[in-house]
Amino acid sequence: MTTANRFKLSLMMFLEFFVWGSWYVTLGTFLGNNLEANGAQLAAAFSTQSFGAIIAPFIIGLIADRYFNAEKILSVLHLLGAVLMYLMYQADSFTAFYPFVLVYMLIYMPTLALANSVSFSQMKDPSTEFSSIRVWGTIGWIASGLMISYFFVWDSPGAIGEGALRYTFLMASISSVVLGLFALSLPATPPATKRAGKQTLSDLLGLDALKLLKDKDFAIFFVSSVLICIPLAFYYQNANPFLSEVGLSNPTGKMTIGQVSEVLFLLLMPFFFRKFGLKVTLIVGMLAWVVRYVLFAFGDAGEGTYLLLIGIALHGICYDFFFVSGQIYTDSKAGPRYKSAAQGLITLATYGIGMLIGFWIAGIVSDLYFDGTVHQWEKIWLIPSGIALVVTILFTFSFTDNDFRKANALRKQEKNIQESSKLSLE
Repeated sequence: MTTANRFKLSLMMFLEFFVWGSWYVTLGTFLGNNLEANGAQLAAAFSTQSFGAIIAPFIIGLIADRYFNAEKILSVLHLLGAVLMYLMYQADSFTAFYPFVLVYMLIYMPTLALANSVSFSQMKDPSTEFSSIRVWGTIGWIASGLMISYFFVWDSPGAIGEGALRYTFLMASISSVVLGLFALSLPATPPATKRAGKQTLSDLLGLDALKLLKDKDFAIFFVSSVLICIPLAFYYQNANPFLSEVGLSNPTGKMTIGQVSEVLFLLLMPFFFRKFGLKVTLIVGMLAWVVRYVLFAFGDAGEGTYLLLIGIALHGICYDFFFVSGQIYTDSKAGPRYKSAAQGLITLATYGIGMLIGFWIAGIVSDLYFDGTVHQWEKIWLIPSGIALVVTILFTFSFTDNDFRKANALRKQEKNIQESSKLSLE
């Protein structure tokens, strides 16, 4: 990979997650405090992410794998997203807000898979190269959170009451325009497959990646990804409102501790892959969710502040060791032919099906343990902790990774052969 391409891919990841982090972390707090949304409405708003992950990735995977360059699709989607973000910025009720966030997430979620595809297409060995590119996405998320809490101070109690969090959508809109234009300069990522002749229904719907589920290990990983995202949804939907309600100062800024941790553990991932293998890495990531929610259950903004901060800091292990590892595992299973569709499949499992169920459960649980004034957070957080523990146990005794290293080595060898062939032709 050239230095210029490494820089472009890193900046792409920075902007991709800066856009998301600009509004998503504080969404629950904004809706609850400024648009008077209840738990069910919060679940509906956050569930739009899942609808986007379920409906869109296969269509985008089909197009990116067969017809149009991935970086061009990425550009168009982010420019459209900028318009929708501006409309959310202007919305003055939940009823007016919801349609815009729904359409936005339908077009944003596919960009996660497309960004991965653009990155993977430039790499010989994603298991060692991807983390150094993906880490810039985490830095982008950190930057957005620090700007909200410490530069603009939009999440202070007084600013929240005055509706300052509305400006997060304007910030996301501007940054989305920047990314949409910048995407046109990314390395060309043409369709991996252009099929001639008559196409089957499976071809037209982009269902080829479903063939991966015939592999026992990948099927177990897919189901586990769905289930572990149920507790993950509790964090996205409830963490910022929870920290604000218990009185933790600058909650959005402090939540970036999790992304700082994510940077550290992204850089450590190649070592963990080599030393412990895929399975242990995934299990450690799942166990971190169990511990994190126990810490949230018993922490507070007084003497228990350190428990909250440790729980936030565990985000690096929670996210990197399961979700980023899962993206690399999926890429190794799919190969170049169905790379975008395969990334769309795992996006469907995690951000789609799993989190859709999780947001729905989190909304019910939040309303169940709410007395009209405050939430019973201890009971709320112990529920996702228990779910994560059960999933971890089931995964531990059913998943193996015997063929992961073999498949990854074969992919690297094929990439070297392709590059040698190109050089010989030149």
